[in-house]
Amino acid sequence: MTTPKNTICLWFDKDAHQAASFYAEVFPNSKVTAVHKAPGDFPSGKEGDVLTVEFTVLGIPCLGLNGGPVFKHSEAFSFQVATDDQAETDRYWNAIVENGGQESECGWCKDRWGLSWQITPRVLTEALALGGAEAKRAFDAMMTMKKIDVAKIEAARRGG
Repeated sequence: MTTPKNTICLWFDKDAHQAASFYAEVFPNSKVTAVHKAPGDFPSGKEGDVLTVEFTVLGIPCLGLNGGPVFKHSEAFSFQVATDDQAETDRYWNAIVENGGQESECGWCKDRWGLSWQITPRVLTEALALGGAEAKRAFDAMMTMKKIDVAKIEAARRGG
C-alpha cells in the first residue's frame, strides 16, 4: 500500500485507536489500516504504547497521533458529511451524539474525543448554493436547528 501524498493528522490524548475504530464502524468506506506502537518512551507515553493509527474516514486518509493532553480539537477543523436523506442524517448524528458526543447548532455535533462533525443533508447545501430567496429561507430554517430536519428544509425551500 502506498502512503497518500496528503493525510489529515488528528491529535488525540491517548484514544486514537478507539476513535478510529468508532469512525470505521459508523461511516462507510472507513477502516483502520495500521496501528503503530512507540519504539521508545515519549512525553505522554511509554515504549509499546499505541503512538499512531492510520485510518480512513469516508475514504479520506487520516493519521491519529496519541500526543497527550496538550492540544485539543476545536471547531476550527471539522468533517463535513453530506447525507442523502433524514435516515442517513439521523444514523450518523445519533451514532456520534449517543457515543458520548454532544449536539451543537446548525447540523454540527462533537464526538466524545472533541472532534467536530457537520452532518449536512444535500438538500440544505443545494439550497444554499442556489442563492436568492430559496437559499435565505433554507438558511433561516437551518439557524433554528441542532440536527438538520430534512422535511423542514424542504418546506422552507418551497416557501412553506
